Amino acid sequence: MTVSLPMCSVDFTDSSLSIEEQAIADRIEELRAHLGDELLILGHHYQRDSIVMHADFLGDSFMLSQMAADSKAKYIVFCGVHFMAESADILTGEDQYVVLPNMRAGCSMADMATLSEVEVAWQEILESAELEDPIHRPDPTALAGQDDRFLVPVTYMNSSADLKDFVGRHGGIVCTSSNAVGVLNWAFERAGTNGAVLFFPDQHLGRNTGHAMGISTDLMPTWVPKMGAVGEVKGSRIILWHGFCSVHKRFTVAQIDEFRNQHSDGLVVVHPECPIETVMASDANGSTQYIRNYVAQQVPGSKIAIGTEINMVARLAEEHPDKHIECLDDEICPCSTMYMIHPAYLMDVLERIVDGEIPNQITVPSSIQEGSLLALERMLSIKK
Repeated sequence: MTVSLPMCSVDFTDSSLSIEEQAIADRIEELRAHLGDELLILGHHYQRDSIVMHADFLGDSFMLSQMAADSKAKYIVFCGVHFMAESADILTGEDQYVVLPNMRAGCSMADMATLSEVEVAWQEILESAELEDPIHRPDPTALAGQDDRFLVPVTYMNSSADLKDFVGRHGGIVCTSSNAVGVLNWAFERAGTNGAVLFFPDQHLGRNTGHAMGISTDLMPTWVPKMGAVGEVKGSRIILWHGFCSVHKRFTVAQIDEFRNQHSDGLVVVHPECPIETVMASDANGSTQYIRNYVAQQVPGSKIAIGTEINMVARLAEEHPDKHIECLDDEICPCSTMYMIHPAYLMDVLERIVDGEIPNQITVPSSIQEGSLLALERMLSIKK
C-alpha cells in the first residue's frame, strides 16, 4: 500500500522549520491549492520531511510507478531521482507532464550500467554461456520449453530508460525490491531449464533474491564490464552486474553485532540492496515499504536497527515513539542525490507551472518508449 498524505486543507505549520523554511512551505501549499487536481506530487520514502509534508503519496519506486500509471493529473511532480521520473513519463499519457524539481538528482547505481556496456556484455555472455537471445523467438515472453537456453534480461527500476527499452525489446522485464522474487520467477519460466537471467545494475538485490529462492552463489557470477565474469557464466542461473548502492553498501555484519551486543533482544531489518552477509545476519530484509510494515508490526518497547536511508529511519522513529529505532550505521547515511530535492526547488517548479511553463520536464524519446513500456507493463502485471 502507498501512504496517502494530508491534502492542503491541513495546517502545514511546523515548529521545526525556520521562518524562511516555513515561508517556502506556505508558498508551496498556496501553489498546490491553485493547481488543484491538475497537480500530483509524488514523494519517495528517502526524501526529507520538508518535502514529504507536501506529497500526495509517499511510497517506494514500485508504488510510485503505479501511482503515475493510474494518475489523471496534468502535472506530475516527482520528488525522487531521474530514473523514477523517466518511468513516470513512460507510463503516463501524452497530455501529462512529468517534472523533476532538480535535474541533478540522479542515481549513482543507475549510472553503473550504461546501454553501450550492457549491449557489449549481452553479446559476450550469449557466446560464452552458449545461450540464445529471446528476441529471435516469435513471442519472446512465451514460456520456454525444457530444452531451451535463453538469456532473459532483468533490470532493476534503478536504471535509465534506454536500458528498460533494451530489456523490453529482448523479452525481459523491470523489477523493484518489492517484486524481485515474482519477476525472477517470470524470467526463469521464459529462460528455460538451461537458461539464465542477466540482472542489472544492482548485484546485491539480485544475489539476495536468488539466495532467497534457493540458488547457490556459485550459480550467480558477477559480470564486470571490460573484465568479464567473476565466476563461470556457462551453466549459471543469474549473471549479476557489478553495480551497487553507495548507501546500502555501508551496512555491515560488524554493525549488526555491535547493536546486538547492546540490545540482546533487538531486531535488525535491512534493505536487500545490502551485501548478502549483512542480509543473512539480519532478522528480516525487504523493500522500503516492507521495512515500514515490519516496524509497525513489532510490539511496543521493541528495539530495532534499520539498514536503509537515514531520512526514512528518522521518520519511522518519529512515527513509533513507543519503540527504540536507530540507524544501523551511526555515522548517518543519507542518499545524496535524493537530498538534492530541496523545498526551494519544489516551490520554484510549481511557481513556473502556475506561470504557464513546463520546467524540468522529463521526456523519454519515442524511440525508446515502446520497449521501456513493455518492460514496465510486464513488471506491473507481476504479483509480489
